[in-house]
Amino acid sequence: MSGPRILAIMGSGETAPAMARVHRSLLERLGDPAAPAVLIDTPYGFQENADELSARIVAYFAESVGHALSVATFRSRDVDALDASTALALIREARYVLAGPGSPSYALRQWVDGPIPGAMSDMLATGGIVTVASAAALTVGLVTVPVYEIYKVGEDPRWLDGLDLLGQSTGLKAAVVPHYDNAEGGTHDTRFCYLGERRLRVLEAALPTGAFVLGVDGHTALVLDLEHGTASVFGLGAVTVRAKGRSVIFPAGTETTIEALAESARTIGRSTGWLPGAPSAPDGSTDRTIPASRASLPDTVAQREGTFVQALEAHDARTAAAALLELDSDIEARLRAGEDSPDLDSARATFRALVVRLAGAAEAGVRDPREAVDPFIEALLELRARARAAHDWSAADLIRDRLTDAGVEVHDGDAGSTWELRA
Repeated sequence: MSGPRILAIMGSGETAPAMARVHRSLLERLGDPAAPAVLIDTPYGFQENADELSARIVAYFAESVGHALSVATFRSRDVDALDASTALALIREARYVLAGPGSPSYALRQWVDGPIPGAMSDMLATGGIVTVASAAALTVGLVTVPVYEIYKVGEDPRWLDGLDLLGQSTGLKAAVVPHYDNAEGGTHDTRFCYLGERRLRVLEAALPTGAFVLGVDGHTALVLDLEHGTASVFGLGAVTVRAKGRSVIFPAGTETTIEALAESARTIGRSTGWLPGAPSAPDGSTDRTIPASRASLPDTVAQREGTFVQALEAHDARTAAAALLELDSDIEARLRAGEDSPDLDSARATFRALVVRLAGAAEAGVRDPREAVDPFIEALLELRARARAAHDWSAADLIRDRLTDAGVEVHDGDAGSTWELRA
């Protein structure tokens, strides 16, 4: 087998519109419109809806990528010899292999000491394209984050031994962390594949000597051309080389070399003075920043919702409507860019909820209620003022008491009486 030797790492969104362009461009490098492509279903093989997931990914390739995709079914290392041999044959005959969502720790339990990693490694050595995304991306580094065990079960942060396909094919000594810019947590930090800064620091301190973190944002792909030694970043986000709390960021559109990724980690080491294997950088700081244009969607939604709520409380219907229109534009821009994430579903739900709230406010009337009752209250206060001038205290008190019962507080002063509506 010959042709391009490429390892592509996607942070997430492997079946999103933005990544369809990446899949197509990779397949075009094979120079054969009918090049066999295969999906390995192991990472999600434990899920009850595994068949549905496979069908969805196959349909995505047919409709969005324009390429046929077969399924190499290897859901457990306990499959019978015939099924295992069939899956392995499909992988070895393929020119394009994809593995994606699911659980990295489950995938490793099925793959380690089995034939699948060797088949992928052989493809990278002799010719073909291996694309790993989400859970599968976690497995190809020197070490792997057991995401579910840490984030969902509450186990202490720890590394699992990875397949190290990345190191074998490129020499990069790294832990691959997809979903690097994740913001699904809203009020809590879920960056770095749901680890957050605190837990990532713990794991960094436990990295093997000389290793670094290779972060890939959601809806972003790092394409490593092993034949030419190049590294390219595609999609909506960035790729980050992080060592001891400090980072070098390669935004989408970057064309660099694989060696430059390794040199970035070494440069961080020289600039901070830490030696490989040292417990932390001198100040333990991080220089990762997200440009304003890449502010997370949950943050944007929260800002628009805050503007909307404040406008309604101020009886400013125009500003409230403008906030809704801006939120609609924010969502539409993400859709046009090819984004497909749970954040978008949440943003749409918020948008609909705010529309309902605006409708309710319109029904009740969002203008200041003082405007509707002001002429009547002022007329009553004028009558009360005349009663007080005539020392008709009984009439004056009666008017004040009736206003109080109606929710109007009257305040007497040297300049006359003023009033306000109680909430």
